Amino acid sequence: MRIGRLPPCRRRASARPPRRGYEIAAGGPGTEPRPLRSAPAAPGGAALAMNRGVTRKSHTFLPKIFRKMSTQSSKERPENLQFPFLDDDTTMSTVKESKTLFIIRGLPGSGKSTLAQAIQDQYKDACKVISADTYKITPAIRSSIPEDYSKLDEDLVDYCKRDISVVVVDDTHHERERLDQLFDIADKYQYKVLFVEPKTPWKMDCLQLKDKNQWKLSVEDLKKMKPSLEKDFLPLYYGWFLSKKSSENLRKTGKAFLDELGSLKVFKKESKYFLPAEDPKVKLDLTSYFVKRPPSVLHCTTKFTDFGKAMGADEYAQQEVVKASYGKAFTLTISALFLTTKTAGARVELSEQELLLWPGDVDKILPTDNLPKGSRAHITLGCASGIEPVQTGIDLLEFVKLEKAGTKDDEIEEIGGGKLQYFGNGMWMLLLSKKIEVKAIFSGYYGKGKLVPTQGSNKRGSAFNPCTII
Repeated sequence: MRIGRLPPCRRRASARPPRRGYEIAAGGPGTEPRPLRSAPAAPGGAALAMNRGVTRKSHTFLPKIFRKMSTQSSKERPENLQFPFLDDDTTMSTVKESKTLFIIRGLPGSGKSTLAQAIQDQYKDACKVISADTYKITPAIRSSIPEDYSKLDEDLVDYCKRDISVVVVDDTHHERERLDQLFDIADKYQYKVLFVEPKTPWKMDCLQLKDKNQWKLSVEDLKKMKPSLEKDFLPLYYGWFLSKKSSENLRKTGKAFLDELGSLKVFKKESKYFLPAEDPKVKLDLTSYFVKRPPSVLHCTTKFTDFGKAMGADEYAQQEVVKASYGKAFTLTISALFLTTKTAGARVELSEQELLLWPGDVDKILPTDNLPKGSRAHITLGCASGIEPVQTGIDLLEFVKLEKAGTKDDEIEEIGGGKLQYFGNGMWMLLLSKKIEVKAIFSGYYGKGKLVPTQGSNKRGSAFNPCTII
């Protein structure tokens, strides 16, 4: 099994191709990698034409770019309905190949249903809208969540089981307990969450909302709900969340890398770092070794905010670039795959645009470290037993420090996907000869975020399966 490229994702070619290559054939999960065959040279400019659309244009990116929309429809749409997921072509196509739960939040009469309808109109058959109004659930301050939500949740779960790409829940969502119920459903069915609030000028004006809400709520009723909706609801962490298709393909690429690396003589000579001291002759299967896996929606974390409790959380969330980028699609570049005795991951090469969202205090292990901004950017593919995902970023920083010091084995082996480097102590990195581009949405993760070991077969060749979040 050999590492190669991701056909559904765009990629960049380096100046020096590998001596031999392998690709993962298109066809969905479970498809085995296959050898690449040499293609005849295209006549005339055909080769150039074939590569059009896979090259990312170079721009001088400024924060204001996030306020620009890419389609004519944004100019025609009212300003209070201008969002990346409604107007930006790249974002809309990425949402369509993902599973997204839109949680529309706001006071009664603020324009939530109009926003929900706009999402429905944009995504059509790929979208299902669930409104609390339909279930006659009156918005109010309550001591507990009413049983009236059971039917709503039943319908929500039904849509999630059917893998509907876009599911919209239209409600006030002013209660943390209710939101936790939705986060649990999103985790269980592997949906990423997007919080959306109306942009109407009167969204917090209780005097105007008194006349606009259909429940005939008084100003006093509205004022009771207002405090919980005035403050932004911060996630456990912010980051780029890969589309379902990109997640599946990157996961397969990671598995192929582990399989090929594990079969190499040069790796077997150094496999002592991965084997138990009491039984050093046991057969090593790297796919089984990294027993803890992230959920099916892979991600690249930018800022750990701990629901607003982490240092610098509010400052990060209030940045204009963070607000403008929320819910917007990006194309991340994977430049390398790596593994240590603790973690396996993909190295993300951030563009100037993406670096605007990167915190300035995360690219160091020791206070004295001075590494380039974005050095820690990664996607976790697996962790050894007893290791938490946060270790992946720490491991990558160790690689960067060794690179900076010029510390790596003189022997570099070329394999199917690029050049293999060994840094000693069980630290391996594959520099991809063709960088991989994956689609992702910048958002937040709002669930509990606990990973558990994958249950099932440990035989060689088993899929790089997702774990369950609890």
